[in-house]
This record gives sequence, structure tokens and C-alpha cells, in this order.
Amino acid sequence: MQLRELMEKRAAIVGQMRTLNSAPAGNGGDLSDDQQSEFEALEAELRSADRAIQRTQLLEEADRRAEGVPLNPGSDDFEVAKRSFSLCKAIAAEFDQSIDAGREREVSQELQRRSDKKFRGVAVPMEVFQRPAGQIEQRALTSTLPADGPGSNIIPTDHRGDLFIDILRSQMVTQQLGATVLSGLTGDVDIPRLKASAAAGWVAENAAITASDHQFDKVQMTPKHVGVLTEFSRNMLLQSSPDIEQLVRQDFAAVLARELDKAALVGGGTDEPDGLLAADTGINTTVSMATPTWGDVLDLINTVEEADSVGTGFAMRPLAATKLRKTVRVASTDSRFIMDTPDQLANYPAVRSTQIPIVSDATSVIFGRWSDLLIGYWSAVDVLVNPYESTAYSKGNVAVRGMLTADVAVRHPESFAAAIDFPAA
Repeated sequence: MQLRELMEKRAAIVGQMRTLNSAPAGNGGDLSDDQQSEFEALEAELRSADRAIQRTQLLEEADRRAEGVPLNPGSDDFEVAKRSFSLCKAIAAEFDQSIDAGREREVSQELQRRSDKKFRGVAVPMEVFQRPAGQIEQRALTSTLPADGPGSNIIPTDHRGDLFIDILRSQMVTQQLGATVLSGLTGDVDIPRLKASAAAGWVAENAAITASDHQFDKVQMTPKHVGVLTEFSRNMLLQSSPDIEQLVRQDFAAVLARELDKAALVGGGTDEPDGLLAADTGINTTVSMATPTWGDVLDLINTVEEADSVGTGFAMRPLAATKLRKTVRVASTDSRFIMDTPDQLANYPAVRSTQIPIVSDATSVIFGRWSDLLIGYWSAVDVLVNPYESTAYSKGNVAVRGMLTADVAVRHPESFAAAIDFPAA
């Protein structure tokens, strides 16, 4: 029986009891024997109804607290819609309302509703930019041959995506090495950090243990904005093959990822997050590799381990990796090189990136526990289309701006060490 029915039954019982009590037929204003018997029977029914109501309320509360189960396990209509989002169609529909981009508009509206944030343009789900893909040169994409050199039409009648030759960009090394990614953030985020733990100590029998307390501070992440401005030809957006969708996604993803990776590794500029090599981050930079040796590599690892952390990998410029692969561990007597393989150093993963800067003929080699590098995302990508921007308009093209809100923080600076004097000349 439903809770509503049980409550109605209880109300009817109480009504009958009230009717009996309001019209006693016995001596002295008391109930008659028959009325008393009927009243006691109703009282028993009332107690039974109360127990049934209590059980039903308990079960309904348990149902409300239970984890939701999808009607179609393993699927989520919104997740499917996000993965099917067409970036090209969303852009094209902004300047040509006749284009059917209903799904893209619905996804954009739902993203804005869930994030409780007003977008200037179209909200594009991050899933669009998280598909494995190569990276291409940033230029105004057109459907004709480039004017500055040989090329091929990107809207052919027979085109295979695997034949398109990508122009390589810097890879996002921070996530390859295991940086912690935080998604769907809202407002400023304070992340608790254990600054000092309680201390243990040996004591004599019957002696008091010295009290000690944990000490906490916090790492704060605040929304910061990175953007890309490019242009696409109207003809390319309206007539391109399906492969163009992939190329547009790759270009946006590569440009935004490259800039975010740069901020995570270096940062510290105006309006930028403080990355690992920024002066305010506070990672250890005492190890010198001005004349790189095997001992310097071990010292870099030891610096992190002596801070009670466990490093997980290296990041360096390609020229640093090349030099380490040319340098023997022990001069004149050793056939082994400091870096024996392109992707490992001292049995740790070693990733190369031109995002690590050269300053005064020196670059940096970074070692650390990369999960202590936090990358936070506040929003979907905000894509705003402007077909009237003067330069694009004069060519019949469309200017497109993409904005991403993100931040970078280092949870434990002692988990990283960098040699910032590695020779780059």
C-alpha cells in the first residue's frame, strides 16, 4: 500500500475514534460498553497503521538516498550528445541560421545551465578536444591551395584522413607525465594541504606523550582565461568533407593545450598561472647541470626523495635530451651514455618539450612527482563567431575566438626539483 493510502486510512480511523468520543452513550459521560469495545478495536487499528506508515516512510527514504541507476545502463544521452558535437556545424550555424545545428544548440544550452555560467558564444564540451589527434599548423583554413607553398586541396572528392600530413606542435607533456586534472570547477577553489603532521616519540613507562597537532594550509586555484583567435573560410565550413571537422578540433585543441602546457611548466607572466619554473612556485632549483654529469642526474632525483616525495618523471627540452644522449656517464672509460634511450632517464620517463624556455643560453631539466601539479578547468570552451571582423570580412572568411577558463597550481613544491642552468648554447 502506498504512503498516501496509508495516511488516508489512518485519518479515517482517527475520524471514527473522534466521532465515538464526541457522542458517549454511557453513564456519566463515559463511553458505553459497545462504544468502548469499538474504540479499543480502532485504537489497535491505529497502532497497526502507524507501524505500516513508519515502515513505508523508512523504505521511501532509503530509495531517495540510493544511488541512481540509469534506465539504459552504460549509456548517458548527454554524454553521447557531447561526443557527437560538431564544432564546424556549431561555428557555421552562428553566421548561417539555415544550418541545422539543433543538437549543438541544445548541448550548448545544457552546458551553460549545468555550469551556471553565461557564455558569450557557443559552449563547446571539452570532450570535443580530448580525442587522440595530431596537431596542425595554425593558419586561416581554406578550401584552396595555400599561396605560400605546395599543398593539396583539403576538400577533395576522395580524401583519406590518414594521408593528411600534420605540422607537429609541442606536446602537452604535463598531462603525459601524470598531472592531476580537476574538471567542472566553480568559483575559487581552496585545496587543503598538510603542512606538518603529528610527531611520534618514545617515552618511558608511565611518562606522558608530548602532544603535537597537525598543521594545515591551502593551495588556491582561481579562474584564469586563455584564448585563441583564428579564422576559417566560409566555403570550408559549409562544404568541407568530414575530415575538416577533425582538423578544426585538432587546431583548437592544440593551440589551447599548448598555451596551458606552457603555463603549467613556466607561467608567471601577466594574467598567467604560476607554473613550475615561476619564481613564486618555490620548487628546489639548487642542483646545477652547467656541465651535465650522471651525478647531477642522481642529485636531482635525490633532492626530491630527500623531501620525502617520490618522483615520477623528467621534462626537458629536446636539445637537453640530445646532449644527455651524447654524454657518457664516466668520461673516457664508459660506453654508456647518461640518457640511453629517447624516452627514459635513470629508469624514469623523460618527456621532451620546446615549451621549457631558454633563458640566457640556459634551459631547465625538471624532475618531480607530477601528480602534485594540478590543472583545473572551470568551463567548457566558449567559442564566439564574428563574420564581420574587418580582415576576415574582406576575404569572405569568419573570425572565431575560443576561450578556456583554467588554472594551474603546485600542491607540494618540494615534490619538484629543477636544474635551471643546463647549457643551451
